[in-house]
Parts: sequence; structure tokens; C-alpha cells
Amino acid sequence: MPLADRPLTELFAQRRPLRSIEFFPPKDDAGVEALARTAAALKAVAPDFVSVTYGAGGSTRQRTAQVSSLLKADFGYTVMPHLTCVGHSRGELNEIADRIHADGFRNIMTLRGDPPKGATEFTAAKDGLRYANELVTLLKARHPDFCLGVGGYPEKHPEAKTPEADLENLKRKVDAGADFVTTQLFFDNDAYYAFVERCRRAGIAVPIVPGIMPVLSLKQIQRFTSMCGTSLPATLTRRLEAAGDAPEIVEAVGIDWALTQIRDLLKHGAPGYHLYILNRAKSALALAAGLAA
Repeated sequence: MPLADRPLTELFAQRRPLRSIEFFPPKDDAGVEALARTAAALKAVAPDFVSVTYGAGGSTRQRTAQVSSLLKADFGYTVMPHLTCVGHSRGELNEIADRIHADGFRNIMTLRGDPPKGATEFTAAKDGLRYANELVTLLKARHPDFCLGVGGYPEKHPEAKTPEADLENLKRKVDAGADFVTTQLFFDNDAYYAFVERCRRAGIAVPIVPGIMPVLSLKQIQRFTSMCGTSLPATLTRRLEAAGDAPEIVEAVGIDWALTQIRDLLKHGAPGYHLYILNRAKSALALAAGLAA
């Protein structure tokens, strides 16, 4: 049986800022090779853990397992695979949980998941689950030693009717046994601070890790923010527009903004930060160098 990862609760208990990075499974073997090169380069950053996303409808299920094993076995990372409710019955989810556990993983990012491509609304599979809190309950019942992360939205989940309803949904996930929250990307730290304050007032006491994405393209980030309900500050938009079609300048603007965010977050006691790097090492390496300065 593979050596089991440490549960992230042990790392959070050290009361130091944790640094984590998210990967997504490539579509083909060439992409996996490119990801391996990125993973090798990021050893210099020494993240405390990395996560691997799970495609809509479980579309990347095998690749998620492949990439998770690669990052754990070949590079020695503590890996947190994502798992969603989409397209799976309770029985299938239990089988997947057993396999994840048997492979030595002890940390899972627990999500409802997005509807499969072409669908506009989430529909539970036959004998499946409708909400992430139900998946938290299932996983904790199956393997109580799993450490489970869940998603939080500083600026509200796009499907939530009100911020209050969104917060109630998050509390249900934590009350079901979630150990920490990782937020959706945001570009205004005040949104994160206000979100943490609302969570604390609601009785959500677990660590709330801010999710940061260094901008690589104005069009790309506009597409992302429109999908996840995140606002793009006017100052950042103007800087990116001024950079025009020069990708190096756009990246420099994006890294500078993210660096300013992270420094401020750490200054104000955030439990670390989670980087959405789109499988590219450059921005994570630049941020690490900037923070070391």
C-alpha cells in the first residue's frame, strides 16, 4: 500500500502560511509530459501541497488519477485530488473514494461540480448527490481520516440567489465535516476580508484559503470572471488594456497585481494562498521570487 499523505489539517495546525498550486489534467499524453516539466520546475517553489481538478461530468476522471499519481510518486508532492458529484451514483463515489484512499491520498477537494458540457443546469445522477455537503458526508462516513476542502465564493456563487443563501450552503458543507475552505479567484482583497468576516459571524471557524490567479490575458480573465461571478477592478482592467497585445507586459501586470494581493493577504493573517496557474510554472516562479525579495 502506498505511503499515505499527511492530512492538511496537520499543516494548518502549524499556524504558518501554506502555499499551494492547482493543476488541471491535460487532454493527451503530450500534455501530461508538459505538465511533468511544469511540476519539475515548481519543485523550486516548494508548495506545501498541490491539487488536481476533476472535469465536468467526471470527464477527466482517469487523467485526474494519472496526474495525481504522477505528482505524488514522481515528484513527492502532497496531492489533493478534486472529486465532484457530477455523473456518479453513490456507489460509484464510494468506489472512487476507496481507490483514492488505497492509493495513499488523504486530502480531497470536495465539490458539487459544474454541469457537463452542453448542459446549463446541474442534474444529479441516478442515485447520486445534489450538493457538495452530501459528498462531504459520504466521504467522511466512508473514510473518516480524509481531510476535505470545499469551495467558497467571496463574491457569491453565480447560482446562489443571495449572499446569505450562499453562506448557508457553505456552512452546511463545513458542518458536514469539511476541514477548510479554498476560495474562488478574486482580485479585490476587501472582498476576501469581508467574506471571512461574514463566515466567522456565521460560525464557520475553519481556515479560509484565498485563491489567487495571476492574469495572463485580458480576454481570458474576462471570460473566467464572467463565468464565476468575480469582479475585475477597473484599475487592473486599465493596466491590462494599456499593455495591449504585448503578452510579456500583460503577464508582468498580472504577476505584479497578484504579488501585491498575496503580500497584503499574508500581512493580514491569511492562512496561506492557493495559486490557479493554468499548468504554467512561470507565474508561480515569479511570485515566489517576488515574495522572497
